[in-house]
Amino acid sequence: MSKLALLDTSVWARLRDGRLSGRIADRIYARLERGDLALTEPLLLEMRYSARDGGDFALLAEELDALPLLELDRAAIRRSLDAQAQLAARPEVSHRVKPIDLLVAAVAERHAAAVLHYDTDYELLATHTDLEFESVWAAKRGSIS
Repeated sequence: MSKLALLDTSVWARLRDGRLSGRIADRIYARLERGDLALTEPLLLEMRYSARDGGDFALLAEELDALPLLELDRAAIRRSLDAQAQLAARPEVSHRVKPIDLLVAAVAERHAAAVLHYDTDYELLATHTDLEFESVWAAKRGSIS
């Protein structure tokens, strides 16, 4: 995966707490340094939520604000609602995908970006909806907690 990708919270949190380390983490940090990983407003909200206090929030916001931002627009919101409805229409899958994951996948589609994640929701969206984005696991599914 060489194109721009949205960095999902599922990867970012595991990088910060050390659950993602070694060569995998090195590759992700290299992509961050090159500007190949981006955020969108829903991810910013989710990531900033983890701040423990005002000082931690300020440091975290500065770190996150350095990343490229792929804007959430009305069209992406509409696509996320469409994808949710598509899942609900399929009895073999659940429509209960986290709302932020729906928005992130739709933003990725709007900007022709991938989503770098460690979250089964993105596989479900890529497989069972017509959202067109590349779902990329940061590490082999089930290999980390």
